[in-house]
Amino acid sequence: MTRLATDSGAELSLETTVTGIDPSGVVSLVSPAGLAELRPRAVLVATGARERPRSARLIPGDRPAGVFTTGLLQQWVHVHHLPVGRRAIVEGAEHVSFSAAMTLRDAGVETVAMVTELPRHQTLGGFALASRFLMGIPLLTSTRVAAVHGRGRVSSVELADLTSGRRRTVEVDTVVFTGEWVPDHELARRAGVRIDPATKGPMTDGGGQTSVVGILAAGNVVHPGETAGMAALGGRRVAQRLAERLRRGDFDRPVGGVEVRVVEPLAWAWPNVVRPDDVPDRILLRTRTFTGRRTVSVEQDGRVLGQARLRHATPNRSLSIGGGWVADVDAAAGPVGLRLV
Repeated sequence: MTRLATDSGAELSLETTVTGIDPSGVVSLVSPAGLAELRPRAVLVATGARERPRSARLIPGDRPAGVFTTGLLQQWVHVHHLPVGRRAIVEGAEHVSFSAAMTLRDAGVETVAMVTELPRHQTLGGFALASRFLMGIPLLTSTRVAAVHGRGRVSSVELADLTSGRRRTVEVDTVVFTGEWVPDHELARRAGVRIDPATKGPMTDGGGQTSVVGILAAGNVVHPGETAGMAALGGRRVAQRLAERLRRGDFDRPVGGVEVRVVEPLAWAWPNVVRPDDVPDRILLRTRTFTGRRTVSVEQDGRVLGQARLRHATPNRSLSIGGGWVADVDAAAGPVGLRLV
């Protein structure tokens, strides 16, 4: 990927941090060489997402060493080659949670359990089976880490059964909080970009255009928690659309659209801005609950634009429906709503 970028003529600025994007498009940088500014025609924000740490999950108890997110754990083990601990518990049961368990195994740490507040895991069945039967890791469903204890180092965690209300203490010296992705949207937000209340990322159309002309967004900053492959494919689509607009010379023209909103138990939909002259192949969705065979109804001002049948849906995993209904959107009417019927 690096070679593809350099061969295309892109200049890579390493050890450089973007500290701000002005709504006018001025990009502020800081590097070992000092402060600098760029004035590009377009800015593509691809800052990704981060896992919600323990502090943001409001989990009480002591503040000892031995508490990780998956990202911190993987840097700790694979980049810095530091010791982790002996016994760990993983909160979460989505794709990245099982990746954390593999990293713990590579570090020689026993994972005594994985816990999830949901009634089932949210990863592929093969991953869950391998974790349970090959690695011997039990999965505790409808369970959460209610407190972390330890002076200097984690000594135990308190687990709460969300069904019975009972609590028990498990002796561990390491806790890994996984998932609960949050977009790294600070740069986009400070640039005046409109933020989608559902995804918490920049609101964009299918081409990645935000509410500020010249600022685009792609990848996990737009809808967090996708795999690296999904994020890369999304970035490629946005880059292709951007290149087309630059070639046509209409990039500086404001692009509007109709907002897309969802009704619980749907969590979000993307693109979250649509136009009848820009019909996407598909619309990505996520739900907050496990859902069997249901129908997604797409409506605008009481008019049904389309429906799509879902076989099943799993929290923390994206699914898609066709986007043909976008051609029937009334650009002068109210928001488009998606709900399960």
